[in-house]
Amino acid sequence: MSPEAASLFDNARSSIEWAQKMVDGGARGFAASRAYYAMFYLAEAMLMVRGLSYSKHSAVIAGFGREFAKANQAWQGPHQHLIDAFDKRQKGDYGDAGAVSETEARECIDWAREFLAMAEEWLNRNDVPETDAG
Repeated sequence: MSPEAASLFDNARSSIEWAQKMVDGGARGFAASRAYYAMFYLAEAMLMVRGLSYSKHSAVIAGFGREFAKANQAWQGPHQHLIDAFDKRQKGDYGDAGAVSETEARECIDWAREFLAMAEEWLNRNDVPETDAG
């Protein structure tokens, strides 16, 4: 796996940790946003492993659907969660203070954890080789 993809996996793990701290502290919108970004980073990394890169959130989400969810039913749930979390991120980032409920934020965090577990399993199962950065 490239250093860039590995960094995205690390960012996803960190985002999940921060999302949990945020929701526990009452920052529900920010927590949902961080959980969305965890899933976004994972989707971006998985696409990168396949040699694909996109510059817009909508393109990453669509590309993930095309490359993973369309080809493998197991990824349809995570793809839908990515879409749903994007909507909650929009509400959390741009809506009023109560736009995301605690239940919604915690649900996003659960989705992110599930996505991470599946992505790590996918990575291990596909035995993605490390690339030489030099």
